[in-house]
Amino acid sequence: MPAAQRTITIDRPPEQVFAFFTDPDNDLRWRSHVKEAAARGPIGVGSSVHQVVSGPGGRGIPADLEVTAYEPPSHYAFKVIAGPARPIGEFRFAPAGEGTQVSSSLSAELGGIKKLIMSKSVQQEWTVRWQPSTRRKR
Repeated sequence: MPAAQRTITIDRPPEQVFAFFTDPDNDLRWRSHVKEAAARGPIGVGSSVHQVVSGPGGRGIPADLEVTAYEPPSHYAFKVIAGPARPIGEFRFAPAGEGTQVSSSLSAELGGIKKLIMSKSVQQEWTVRWQPSTRRKR
């Protein structure tokens, strides 16, 4: 099963960090592989976010998600509901001195032919791409 985990500390209070991470309008600023992201209504449990991510050769792959946990300022989780890989992910936010420790995880259960074909490439992509970046896109 492909999986990735990251923990970082950000020099901002949990409320600000949670608000930034859970606003899809910010995804293009810190997730370099996201090509499109837009909320379909207010963010909360059960809401959905349209997103397209870069796939092989830069091709856009649908990766819409459904929010499965929304507990400001400490917990945000989702499951991807479109695209070939359907990972689940979560962010946990905890005070760390004057900043915030952000712990993130992502995993996908791949079966059958998808497991044979996609497991290694998905794991490689997540290891490199699914982590907060300080690079600003656009």
